[in-house]
Amino acid sequence: MPHTFFAPDLAAATYVLPEDESKHAVRVLRLGAGDAVVLVNGRGGVFQAEVAEANPKRCQLRVLHEQQVPPRPYFTHVAVAPTKNLDRMEWLVEKAVEIGVERLTFLRCARSERRELKLERLEKIAVSALKQSGQAWLPQLDELTDFADFLPTVAPQTTFIAHLEAGERTPLARVAALGPGCCVLIGPEGDFTPPEIQAAFARGIRPVTLGASRLRTETAALAAVHTVHVARELAEVSGS
Repeated sequence: MPHTFFAPDLAAATYVLPEDESKHAVRVLRLGAGDAVVLVNGRGGVFQAEVAEANPKRCQLRVLHEQQVPPRPYFTHVAVAPTKNLDRMEWLVEKAVEIGVERLTFLRCARSERRELKLERLEKIAVSALKQSGQAWLPQLDELTDFADFLPTVAPQTTFIAHLEAGERTPLARVAALGPGCCVLIGPEGDFTPPEIQAAFARGIRPVTLGASRLRTETAALAAVHTVHVARELAEVSGS
């Protein structure tokens, strides 16, 4: 299986890997001239290529064939309050990209333990997961956004809030496939506050449940991604 490299700025028949990737390709993977590799640009482009010059500081690749992979016919968006332990968010990003997600927004809520978030590390993890899983589209990662500022930016008819307060909630699997896309809001460890939940309801956002178990934040977010995929696959099989 050819090794995959991320080439977001690929625009010609040749591509030079950055120095750190060049060193990894030549010194660690021991790639030599003529060896096959795959390049992905994160926007659906998948390129079959070969090593033209195995230089550990400037490894040059020659593009042989280009394929454009279309995006999924539905859009999965999860907005989640990041945990205090950043390792758990890194795990979420990795696994969500592997399963397939179009957008991850990080929310700053009233009960959020983490008030600041740097995306650089998470973006690198997303790229690594993209390459490992054979995905062609890199998801959008949004900066930490105040909950109140985020609510007006989403379409209420396809946005759902998963909360733990008492009241009637619909299983996400029943509603995830009703539109061209789906956005699910996941709160912090202490859950959304009652005013936050009411603010979502006032926007027309509906409450959903992810099951009977009380899930940790990152588990709930990943469960939402997987649930949307399964619901869409079942809808496609049934022709609805």
